[in-house]
Amino acid sequence: MTAVLYDVPGPKARVRNLGIGAFGTLAVLSVIGFMVYRFVVTGQFEPRMWEWIQYSAIQITLLQALQATLGAFAVAAVLSLVFGAVFASGRLSEHRWISRPATTIVEFFRAVPLLILMFILYFGVSRGLGVNIPAFWAVVLGLMLYNGSVLAEIFRAGVLSLPRGQSEAAYALGMRKTQVMTNVLLPQALRAMLPTIVSQLVVVLKDTALGFIIQYPELLFATRSLGSQGQLGSPILQVALVVAITYIAMCLLLSALANYLEKRSRQSGKRAAPPGAEQVGLTDVQGGGAA
Repeated sequence: MTAVLYDVPGPKARVRNLGIGAFGTLAVLSVIGFMVYRFVVTGQFEPRMWEWIQYSAIQITLLQALQATLGAFAVAAVLSLVFGAVFASGRLSEHRWISRPATTIVEFFRAVPLLILMFILYFGVSRGLGVNIPAFWAVVLGLMLYNGSVLAEIFRAGVLSLPRGQSEAAYALGMRKTQVMTNVLLPQALRAMLPTIVSQLVVVLKDTALGFIIQYPELLFATRSLGSQGQLGSPILQVALVVAITYIAMCLLLSALANYLEKRSRQSGKRAAPPGAEQVGLTDVQGGGAA
């Protein structure tokens, strides 16, 4: 048996891979151990360096920054999914007057760096066109345009990865193109695309930190503000660690939610299909072909 992308390694290759993995693990543990050692030597774990977290004003500041981060992420994630679905449908259209503009928009916003999009929306539009865009919407719209374009390609690739027989069978039953897309192709493609979609949503969550550049009061902005306060002893490293752990926890929760939804979708698919449906369908197809 061989895998899709590479041959199954033999005994020597497995030993070599095991050695490389052990060496890499030891190297990573050594770096982490050295960092912890430097933290201890420089007194970064001393209680006085962590007293700031006990102040209620600081806790409220961090909670407000977390709320701002989650708010921007939630709105940007929904808009990115809608943007991606719309422009993926546009790219899949058989009409050139729809597919070509959709392709141009998707490729353009995929090529422009996200930070530049935020700068254009927050500074360029307000000064050049006289339209005042708040920092929140500059962050959200920048995330939507960039990540929505990436999601459009993910959706398009997921639909195109399905066997052509799926759509041909649906057309043979008299379904319209919209019905084929919504009732046949998308439900199957979503199961295959879900891990990639969640990975992109994790990118959306982390990219909210770029709002720090345009003074959006998210977690990174709060980190700099709290870490630079002299009365707290300038604990920027400690604040950054707390914020980093917060980001890691949010990303893990998002991944866990995706795994849960994927399992539920698989279970619902199994319940919907009657026993032996695949064998019956195969027999019917073979019988029809023979006829």
